[in-house]
Amino acid sequence: MDENNIPEEEVDNIIVLNDENGEEVKFEFLDLVELDGEEYVVLLPVEEADEEEPGEVVILKVEDTEDEEEESYVSVDDEEILNQVFEMFKEKFKDEFNFVDED
Repeated sequence: MDENNIPEEEVDNIIVLNDENGEEVKFEFLDLVELDGEEYVVLLPVEEADEEEPGEVVILKVEDTEDEEEESYVSVDDEEILNQVFEMFKEKFKDEFNFVDED
């Protein structure tokens, strides 16, 4: 099998977003976390295969759009909310991921 051909079932959780420069960036959808009536997505940037750096997740707030079938993701500036969402994510997936604290 050609290594560039990824089986369809492996890309179902990949989403493509545009960064601040309009560039497309691929993310792996990890989880949807609800906090205080708001929803947040936890995403892992899809890096090049030769990079060995551990991935840092990206947490974005889900906002509804006028189109019911679309949603928008916005950055979260509140460090406390980010930490709460990440702690909830870590607790939920503590047996599936090896989390590294950067203290």
